[in-house]
Amino acid sequence: MVSKKPIMSSRDNILASINGIALEPKALPEIPDFQILGEITETFIQSILGNKGEVSSKEEFEAWLPETKFSKIISLSAHFPDFSTLSLPEDPHELEDLELAILDGQFGVAENGAIWLEDANLRLRALPFITEHLVLVLNRKDLVETMHRGYDRIGSAESGFGVFIAGPSKTADIEQSLVVGAHGAKSLRVVLL
Repeated sequence: MVSKKPIMSSRDNILASINGIALEPKALPEIPDFQILGEITETFIQSILGNKGEVSSKEEFEAWLPETKFSKIISLSAHFPDFSTLSLPEDPHELEDLELAILDGQFGVAENGAIWLEDANLRLRALPFITEHLVLVLNRKDLVETMHRGYDRIGSAESGFGVFIAGPSKTADIEQSLVVGAHGAKSLRVVLL
């Protein structure tokens, strides 16, 4: 009786060949300790401005908002709880004509102006993307220098959703024509406390 050798699939042959290659183990590269040049708050402000965003103090924001004449506002910010003219609906489709959302950011990254938001701040994931204009409220003490520090701060926290937002929605084509507000908020204003 002749024994049949099991037939290996192409996938198994490829994986067996790869596993048969003798490689010397290599240490992971050292990640340098990146530092920003200058003061962290000023670097963050310049990054936001470079991303086509705006930065305000609390007083400047409180003076600016009445001038806008926005009638459909949702504020989930602990610092501006009375600015809402709408309540947060269950169905995000009801927000299709939302003019302004005011949200608290958890922390900001100075090197690129990115602000971290997660479910605890949003309550409705579509909110920062469906609104016409977005205001993110952030305390200066919650600024970190680099994305490396930002990811360290996120750590292994478990959240159903998280996003970095670094400016208004924008897109550009091959002709280098920049369009702001193409598929999200037309403007981003950061209120630094």
